[in-house]
Amino acid sequence: MTTHSYREAGVDIDLEAAAVQALLAQLTFRRRGSFPMHGGVGHFAGLIEFGEMALALAVDGVGTKMLIADRLHDWTTVGIDCIAMNVNDLYVMNMEPVAFVDYIATDTLSVDKMAQIGVGLNRGAELANLNIIGGETATLNGLVNGLDLAGTCLGVQQRDRIVTGERIATGDAIIGVPSSGIHSNGLTLARKLVEEHASFEDRLPGGTTFGEELLTPTRIYAEALQIAAAVEVHGMCHITGGGLRNLNRLGSTGFSITDPLPPQPIFAWMADAGGVAAEEMYRTFNMGMGYVFIVAPEAVDAVTAIVPDARVVGEIVAAPGVWLEETEIT
Repeated sequence: MTTHSYREAGVDIDLEAAAVQALLAQLTFRRRGSFPMHGGVGHFAGLIEFGEMALALAVDGVGTKMLIADRLHDWTTVGIDCIAMNVNDLYVMNMEPVAFVDYIATDTLSVDKMAQIGVGLNRGAELANLNIIGGETATLNGLVNGLDLAGTCLGVQQRDRIVTGERIATGDAIIGVPSSGIHSNGLTLARKLVEEHASFEDRLPGGTTFGEELLTPTRIYAEALQIAAAVEVHGMCHITGGGLRNLNRLGSTGFSITDPLPPQPIFAWMADAGGVAAEEMYRTFNMGMGYVFIVAPEAVDAVTAIVPDARVVGEIVAAPGVWLEETEIT
């Protein structure tokens, strides 16, 4: 049987990381005067000092999930994804999202499609409690084929309440929160597998079609702000593109996942149908866990009281890296 990987499907995570580093290496200028950067570049969001407060900016898009929306002629939920991918990156630093601007690039405009995208954006804004204050629509026939939806989110927080991961210590508990499914990452590989081994109209064991499952909107983890206000959170992580490797963005400690959350059926199907190795699955997809809290063991009950479907999946260990049942995810 032919085996599949994210790279073979057209997305090379390692090349992407190298390309981003090449870009970052050129970004040496720093603003002179007031409102400097707070911290460095490379966390989930960039921070700006603003007196006793800090502002944060995050930018992200829906990616090739838009092609699933096109296939199903349903664009009503992709706006939720667009906002979720941004606000979830702010929550990990305990930044409260307050404002959002969208960017739509398309080869041709459709009034109906734009209205449907607006439905999702409005719902995402409601779930994250933010204002959509503007945006930009560009018709780029010849440069863009289809429609790309992205956005930028502004967050705010007191500087002394920012969570960066620097307090993470050996023995801390890793608490996983379920995802709503594939979210908005790995769709290039997922789409390829469905096209080669099934159809978007075929049904999974739970009754939903493959198309419906892949279009399920990304969960918005707004509870993170409540948890950070209730207990001392040492670190948080959005399990997005790159899967479990995102944990490395929190520091050089070791993240041992010994009791992972059960993945939804779509993940088991992809692994089986495409012969995708377990390590490749966990470095590409969220595998049923979309968000992580890292707290001292005595704070676990307080977290799970606020997020009932969360549970301990592992602990912080001395050996650097991300470990899934003793196998390093590289």
